[in-house]
Amino acid sequence: MPAPLRHQRAPKDDAQADYDSLEQAARWYASLQVNQVSDEQKIAWQEWLAARPQNRRAWTHVEAVSHRFSPLRADGERQAAAVAISVSSTQSIQTRKRRTVLRGLAALGGAGLAAWGAWRFTPVADTVLAWSADHHTAVGEIKDFFLADGSHIWLNTFSALDVAFDDSRRLLRLRVGEVLVDTAKDGAGRPFFLTTDFGRMEALGTRFVVRQTRDYTQLTVFEGRVEIRNLAGQRAIVPAGQQRQFSADSIADAMPADAARQAWSRGVILAEDISLDELVIELARYQRAYVGVSPDIAGLRVSGRYPVANLPKVLGMLERDLPIQISRPLPWWFSIRKK
Repeated sequence: MPAPLRHQRAPKDDAQADYDSLEQAARWYASLQVNQVSDEQKIAWQEWLAARPQNRRAWTHVEAVSHRFSPLRADGERQAAAVAISVSSTQSIQTRKRRTVLRGLAALGGAGLAAWGAWRFTPVADTVLAWSADHHTAVGEIKDFFLADGSHIWLNTFSALDVAFDDSRRLLRLRVGEVLVDTAKDGAGRPFFLTTDFGRMEALGTRFVVRQTRDYTQLTVFEGRVEIRNLAGQRAIVPAGQQRQFSADSIADAMPADAARQAWSRGVILAEDISLDELVIELARYQRAYVGVSPDIAGLRVSGRYPVANLPKVLGMLERDLPIQISRPLPWWFSIRKK
């Protein structure tokens, strides 16, 4: 069950102030996209912009994010913004029309994160890596396929995988993202390897998940065993029921395997008593939208199964179960605040 909301209000620290500035910037941006903006409104916006350095930074950020949504610009964006600002921030997201304005936003290669300062777009280099790989997925896409040896592969959102089989070995290269591997027995007895930026893993008859981040590789083993060898030559064997992270020069201690690390292959995020911001960060990997969480509720505890492909449904579920309210100042911008 989610942890109860604390009755005392958290102090308004710098993170909260930055979050507030970003929310205000999003609403100003929506207002200024509507036709027939009055001179008084323009003056009020300029005064707001000049009032605090955080306001100007937030405005610059919202502009930059908006420019990535080219299908919503011009008249289409103006109309959508007019609809968005007409919806009260206290109105339940479950009662709004669910017109999907996120379709066709292929120009956006990123995801919304819980803290606005952590918002990122997928770097161009990663996009190039993904689309030039043997197998790849777009943001929000999950797909599975079989290799020539019968091994079953699942690729998570925005992931890229190369396959190189020869007479002596079976080799996969995870360029970016996350992969679930269920290895098949090989009649020729060839070893099965998977490499990332930080090292190589050898599957010893197994089912495992590998996630590649900028700072480390995470290995989670569900069946069999997997041997890690990082770039520094350090080795570790990870048995079923354990997971480890490793970088080029270190291997972390073993931890119990997280069942959520393979739940995505079924199209769900499995949350077991995690914080709200952790859930949003994970959910953001599958979205072409920004989802912001106010710092004073980011630590609320969440448990449940959430579909990765239906953001409005997930937000509706959270709004039903937690003391929060959700607003949508822009068609592609969702804000989560204390009720």
